[in-house]
Amino acid sequence: MSKKTSAYLNAIANDNSLPIEQAALDLWLKDLQNPLRWGVRPLLQFIFAMLLHIIWFFKRLPLPQFSAHKHLQKLICWFCSHFVSREANLLILRHYATESNILNFLAANSPGSPANLVNLYPKSIADMQHASFVDHDQELFRLFAELGSWHHPEQPLKPTELSWQQWQPIDMSSFQLTEKRTQWLDFESAHALFMCLFCLLLTREEYRDAINGFNLDQSIAKRIADLIGDNTLTEMAYNKYPHYLVGPWNLGQRFLMHGFFTEHLYAYLEQRRIRKEH
Repeated sequence: MSKKTSAYLNAIANDNSLPIEQAALDLWLKDLQNPLRWGVRPLLQFIFAMLLHIIWFFKRLPLPQFSAHKHLQKLICWFCSHFVSREANLLILRHYATESNILNFLAANSPGSPANLVNLYPKSIADMQHASFVDHDQELFRLFAELGSWHHPEQPLKPTELSWQQWQPIDMSSFQLTEKRTQWLDFESAHALFMCLFCLLLTREEYRDAINGFNLDQSIAKRIADLIGDNTLTEMAYNKYPHYLVGPWNLGQRFLMHGFFTEHLYAYLEQRRIRKEH
């Protein structure tokens, strides 16, 4: 961390009170120092937040619904490969892996009939056309439906009883990115542009479900906390109360905090897995 960096960024660069892998922290700190985040992002978020609510309003009207999943995927991947910074792209790829690992850990260790596992581990931007942004949400909902009602276990599982067979530790060297000189957009500015596309190119039900799926973070944390016996995990979830459906207001922050949640929980579980092996 440069000496010219702010005192606050120097502080959080050394703060591991919440578990997070160093690779993710380094990417985020570099993204925070992207000058466009402080100059362009506020304007983009203001303009596109208004546009988003206009699209949301028309989507809620009793009109014929349409979606264009393939076009949505191609547009986002094209934009990522040409304009989104390397750091932001790596954070996006990491998010697929962190959430897939968490959901598979939950599925492998939940009582009752096992649910089908999530297989979304893209290694490149091109892979994201197949490990789809849309599937990312739908796989979460499918898994919860297959797991069914949660019966809180009387006792957590012993460390030796936890299954890690489906766990795939993140190897940063496995991600394949070709950098271009035009790739300069930070993570949050990119999301400000993407959120209107999602609203436009999904049906109203698909979009409503996607922006409320973040609220299952609390449920995921609670279920895993029951399994391993650590009730502090629910504190990692910023997005809470899945029965309370919300609209697109404050979407950028809720989206970002969902990403932090999966990074924190993944790092926490990875630390437990490594301790078990040693």
